Amino acid sequence: MFDKAVRDLALLAIAPLLGMVVPAAALAAGGMPLPPTADTPVSVVDLMSQVVTKTNQQRHRHGCAELEVDQNLIVASARQSWYMARTRNFSHLGWGGSTFVERARVAGYEEPAGENIAWGYGTAEAVMRAWMHSPGHRENILNCGARSIGTGVTYAADGTPYYTEVFGWD
Repeated sequence: MFDKAVRDLALLAIAPLLGMVVPAAALAAGGMPLPPTADTPVSVVDLMSQVVTKTNQQRHRHGCAELEVDQNLIVASARQSWYMARTRNFSHLGWGGSTFVERARVAGYEEPAGENIAWGYGTAEAVMRAWMHSPGHRENILNCGARSIGTGVTYAADGTPYYTEVFGWD
């Protein structure tokens, strides 16, 4: 039930963004983006949902409360993933040198807490494993003061996934 709610919220949050950046030929009949190649069978919405689930599982294992999905953080995350996938500029700095704090605020979220990014991992499980082995990423995931999350995943033209998760204090 929770996974469906996350997917539904993610769809609502990224639909306008995808409508602006995905060519019509790349959309399925229902308006959802198709993976760019047969090598990328998992939809971005499913990956986004799986990242939230895996993040909350890690938090639960380490005594932190579950994060609530925030639509504005989804927008900020999806925009950064899109930017990295399209420019191949893997960085916490986004379009125009923007930081995760600036991007979250532009998306309507005032108190962002941290950001994790990754690229090239084929599954949410693989990206979570990498983040949990990286001290800074692990610290963001296990920051028990954080209360909300938004995730974004975009496939580059060659099928490489780019991931972003932004955490918030509210």
